Amino acid sequence: MFNTFIPFLVQWLITSLSLWVSSYVFTGIRFDSTQALVVSALLLGFANAIVKPLLILLTLPLTLVTFGLFLLVINALMILLVSSLVKGFTVSGFWTAFFASIFISVLSFLIGAFFSGNGKPPLQPPQGGVWL
Repeated sequence: MFNTFIPFLVQWLITSLSLWVSSYVFTGIRFDSTQALVVSALLLGFANAIVKPLLILLTLPLTLVTFGLFLLVINALMILLVSSLVKGFTVSGFWTAFFASIFISVLSFLIGAFFSGNGKPPLQPPQGGVWL
């Protein structure tokens, strides 16, 4: 049971941290309390796991025509959905959610890569290369 629960908690913490940092980077994102931040991170994870795949499936032709760029719009819609459901989490508009979703995705990826638990150093260069 703990084999799946610990990674869930780590991802929840990473999402919470990314949302918290984004509230300082973007003036249009605000959390009234720590509870709103934690609930928003949890609900964003559930929305990304349940609602997002359905939206991707329904908008597949549009996603293919735009070469996948419409997925950025879906990410922004997920943030707007969560902000409409969680009291204390406000997003000023679509474009704030759009750019914040890109920021949150990149930051979550970087934090997750830094804390990867596979025993290898995070973000290794390919083929034994050296990072500059």
